[in-house]
Amino acid sequence: MIISEEAILGKLVIHKTGNKSREEGIKFSKSPIQLSEAIKDLLIRYFLSPFKNNEYFNLHHDAELNLNEVYHFACSVFDDPGNFYLNSVNLANHLYEHSVHPKVKAGEFYVAYFQNLMVDGEEVDAIGLFKSESRETFLKVYPTSDNFTIDHEDGININKLDKGCLIFNTERENGFVVVSVDNLSKGGDAQYWMDSFLNLRQRNDEFFQTSQALTLCKQFVTEKLPESFQIDKPGQAELLNKSMKFFKENDNFVMEEFVSEVFEQPEVIETFNEYRRDFEAEREVKINDDFDISGQAVKRQSKVYKSIIKLDKSFHIYVHGNRDNIEKGYDEERGMDFYRLFFKEES
Repeated sequence: MIISEEAILGKLVIHKTGNKSREEGIKFSKSPIQLSEAIKDLLIRYFLSPFKNNEYFNLHHDAELNLNEVYHFACSVFDDPGNFYLNSVNLANHLYEHSVHPKVKAGEFYVAYFQNLMVDGEEVDAIGLFKSESRETFLKVYPTSDNFTIDHEDGININKLDKGCLIFNTERENGFVVVSVDNLSKGGDAQYWMDSFLNLRQRNDEFFQTSQALTLCKQFVTEKLPESFQIDKPGQAELLNKSMKFFKENDNFVMEEFVSEVFEQPEVIETFNEYRRDFEAEREVKINDDFDISGQAVKRQSKVYKSIIKLDKSFHIYVHGNRDNIEKGYDEERGMDFYRLFFKEES
């Protein structure tokens, strides 16, 4: 968790980067800007308030970590804050080189240096990288001697950060601890901030382990299990509910206990273990046999971990438990399948 009550915005440089494929260029500022305390407080709110979850990343490079440009420039700043402005220029150039997708818009690129940020109980400095691409229209009302006048102005909404990341000066050997947000990009253009510019890999912590384990279980139940065993949709829904129940009711995940409680049958467990090995190899991840469960990861996954039976385009059945109260049959007269549901009361 990031705590920012005592955060200090020590330095800030603003450049403007365009879309390289359209040859929009870069406009560099000549030095860090001077800010009043009131503006600093607004900027701290604008920059830091979007980072509310515990999903952490590391800067990464497939060959050698120091070849990650953002990592290299961040190390230079943390080693000598006097290099801050020079490296802000380097970072702007690096961002511009990767701003080639047709949907990437020109915008202000902010490079900030923070002090006194608390991350999971540790007080650290951090480098903030942010980009604003969207504009909103604001009305300005002025009083006159006997009336009011209204004007408008385009500006940035401080409650809506477009893109940003914080690089914390901790765990340097692993690529620092990083948080990132991108509230604008979707599809192909979404890759340019987190993948191309930053080159992030999710940090291997309890959030990562919990997320990967839940993803593994869902894919196994919905994709692999129907191929190997005779299981209907209500049966799949029951296993998904049992999986989520295990994660919600336990603080610690033990793989052996989980598969025994959820899948029960030895042949299903053996198939799951084989699928797990393929899952890990394909994604290049390692799911530990024992780890602390992240409640926040469970909460996030529960939004998509729905046990839903979709029937043509007419009905969706949301299954929350008790598989015995659902029966499937076939109506020969109509030539259609049906489900019969048993319940005690209607709400």
